[in-house]
Amino acid sequence: MQACEAFILSLNEERYYDAHEDIEALWFPRRFEDNDEVKLWKGFINAAVCFELMKKRREKASETAWKTYLKYRPLLKKVTGKHCSTYVKIDELIQNRRISCPNS
Repeated sequence: MQACEAFILSLNEERYYDAHEDIEALWFPRRFEDNDEVKLWKGFINAAVCFELMKKRREKASETAWKTYLKYRPLLKKVTGKHCSTYVKIDELIQNRRISCPNS
């Protein structure tokens, strides 16, 4: 999935705003669906927002975005389909980024 690959690249390059935009392209048209995969995308968006806010030293707002990511993270175990391995890779990158970010 091109949007996920773009998200991974943006995340690795610490372009968190761009990472947010990459996944939002998937999420926005489907945002009203009651679908675990769509909700997982929302979680990924919030992780990217968290990292962008950390860059801007907005710790409280970044923590709020992180909590939203954590709310949707369990959906990783519920989502099925051909993109599951990509979602696991994204989650691992997010978790590693959170550990390595200052002020986390």
